[in-house]
Amino acid sequence: MLILEARQAVRFCDGMSRRDFLRAGGLCAGAVGWTLSEWSRLSAQAGSGEKSCILLFLVGGPSHLDTFDPKPHAPAEVRGPFRAIPTRLPGIYLSELFPQLAQRLDQLALVRTMYHREAAVHETGHQLMQTGRLCRLDCEYPHYGAVVSYLRGARNTVPAFAVVPGPIGNTGISISHGQGAGFLGPHHEPVYLAPHLPDADLARLDTQAALLCAYDRARRQAEEHSLADALWNPAVRRALRLESEPACLRQRYGMHTFGQSCLLARRLVEAGVRLVTVNMFETVYDTVTWDCHADGGSLGSTLEDYRRWLGPMLDQTLSALLDDLQARGMLETTLVVAMGEFGRTPLLNSRGGRDHHTGAWSVLLAGGGIRGGTVIGRTDAWGMYPEERPVSPAELAATIYQLLGIPPQTRLTLPDGISLPLADAEPIRELLADVASV
Repeated sequence: MLILEARQAVRFCDGMSRRDFLRAGGLCAGAVGWTLSEWSRLSAQAGSGEKSCILLFLVGGPSHLDTFDPKPHAPAEVRGPFRAIPTRLPGIYLSELFPQLAQRLDQLALVRTMYHREAAVHETGHQLMQTGRLCRLDCEYPHYGAVVSYLRGARNTVPAFAVVPGPIGNTGISISHGQGAGFLGPHHEPVYLAPHLPDADLARLDTQAALLCAYDRARRQAEEHSLADALWNPAVRRALRLESEPACLRQRYGMHTFGQSCLLARRLVEAGVRLVTVNMFETVYDTVTWDCHADGGSLGSTLEDYRRWLGPMLDQTLSALLDDLQARGMLETTLVVAMGEFGRTPLLNSRGGRDHHTGAWSVLLAGGGIRGGTVIGRTDAWGMYPEERPVSPAELAATIYQLLGIPPQTRLTLPDGISLPLADAEPIRELLADVASV
């Protein structure tokens, strides 16, 4: 049973009250069970052709206008402080913060018209983007990784689902973030695995010290979770030894928590983990994150932080991950998804920041059978709403399942006998490299 209650000391980062939030819609779903009819034929697909997934969750909600959907011709109070730069795709521009990704966009798929109509709070987006649904009051829907664990099981006794470096913590409301097993039960919960960062590396970090907090907390939480059991597996123990990687490769990923977590994610996939979620941040409070309200205090992240830290960090690390997977022959069998929980308001607020906006935002995908060089959808001149090809979280969920070889029409059965599919939508067919085979 989930406790739908915010602690008295917890503040909503956009000023929304708990009552307003509850009026906008509950966040948690009815108890359900799975049926495996139609699934037995899929078990024969096990083997080298199976797909894995690395999901980079950009906690805080990146501004689409300042990252992957710039509006260079909009008024200054909309377009923000960053230039738009050309990419490998003619006529497609990214923010100047992403020069490396701009040169790799022909390998990527970019969805520019994600949207939802639920409450504009972090937890809503966390659930929708990682399960495809909102929970209801009496149960919690499972993360993609928990579903993969349930349907596919462990590979070579390695845990099927891992979260690196640790779970999402306080983002305003004490409810599910959609990163657990939900009704599937504790056997399919993720293992939390923090990268090993020696003291010598920590001393050389060029990011703010606050960015390391997630590592320390995750390590403590992991010791209390099922990490001890996972570490009996020699493949997992080897994966955690990042010091065995060449120093130049570790530096290419970035000597910070996010960079080393993404390197660990690649090593975990090599070890047999089926789905790894990398949380870029643990919280939106008292640290630099994508949550750029610019209102000072514990929520003081600004667009200048995008310039100094966040944009360069994501550009470097995601580019390194894609190059590394490609060099190892792993990109075709590893789906990479980079996404946040929502976008930001097109109109800058009075402090020069941007607030929560669920009307439109962007998601990047690569590898795993996606059609590279594809741009899905177009937002309006200010990036307020989709103008062409809106994409819902349910459609993204269906796409992720389809790319992982799991038909999204595989059904759930509720206790009252009513069944429902894994996703309430069809896959985004334009993203699939080989529609006929999936």
